[in-house]
Amino acid sequence: MAFAGLAAGLIIHWIGDPGEIHLIVNNIRFNKGKLDPKNNPSMILSSLLCVASGGSLGPEAPLVQVTGSTGTLLGKLFRLKGEALRSLSIAGMASGFTALFGAPLGGSLFSLEILHYKHAVEYYKAIIPAFVASSFSYIIFALVVHLGLGPIWDFPTYEMSDKFDFLYALIFGLLGAMIGWSFIYCTKLWKSIFAALSAPIYIKTFIGGLLLGIIAFYFPLTRYFGHHELNELLSMEVSIGFLIAILVFKLIAISITVTSGWRGGFIIPLFFVGGTLGIIIHHFLPEVSLSLAMISCMAAINACVTRTPMSTTILLATLTGFQYFIPIFFASLTGYFLAPKVPFIKSQMQKEESH
Repeated sequence: MAFAGLAAGLIIHWIGDPGEIHLIVNNIRFNKGKLDPKNNPSMILSSLLCVASGGSLGPEAPLVQVTGSTGTLLGKLFRLKGEALRSLSIAGMASGFTALFGAPLGGSLFSLEILHYKHAVEYYKAIIPAFVASSFSYIIFALVVHLGLGPIWDFPTYEMSDKFDFLYALIFGLLGAMIGWSFIYCTKLWKSIFAALSAPIYIKTFIGGLLLGIIAFYFPLTRYFGHHELNELLSMEVSIGFLIAILVFKLIAISITVTSGWRGGFIIPLFFVGGTLGIIIHHFLPEVSLSLAMISCMAAINACVTRTPMSTTILLATLTGFQYFIPIFFASLTGYFLAPKVPFIKSQMQKEESH
């Protein structure tokens, strides 16, 4: 992992810095909706190395950068300007989210909601293009990979049998928001550490890879972004101490990956952290549904960090097959309202658009 980090850092050093989700949001909102395709070679090569070698970030941000910039390129070919160009870029982003999550409606809303956490319909003209692009993206992706229509995470079946389940969802959402705050402060700490290193990007990615490799050696489940690891964790019989260690070191691994220059997205890794927290809660409250605890924590932590309560609810309902929509929404809103005043994705908070 250390040498994968070194290789990814050299690619970024030689070809150029492709940016992260902050830059994507900033360009859509304040650069007339343009995502520059020239950053794609660096993004594709570096993110493939980072994700495939076991970094704790997923393919979300790279996919969205590539598909969104493809939308920008098509918009330029058709001589589109203004909101029409921005809408095509957002449609490209939506198709990328959909290919990753397998959820056309959730992917479309996520691409809109992540741009402005206070006004999700600010770019209302892009809603229909995003839905259309997502639908076709889902069909094509499903045909290529033989994707089914079922959930990707095998959660235990949940039947709402207690009127207090909504209260449980709020309480679990509170705990998820606390972990969201922990992630944000942990990331700030590691950001200050790596910022203090007066070294080229490839040295930082090398050090980051070395630290990630050490963590993964002792806790293999912290490696990769958690897509398959969550199912694996569900199938294991482990102690509460092991679960707490996985939670803590996964948070640290995500923070190191984000701040050391490794490329990727943190949405699915945060879902993994939330799922782990839900399993821990179930150990102490076995009478409460495991599925309810997991999905409430997953929703809250993601909504706390990304400020996307609506799309998070729809995504999780699709990814888990959880049929009861309202408890997820309660947990998502809890995480959203308890989020820090300053968003983790800082480009979400800017108000004035530069022309």
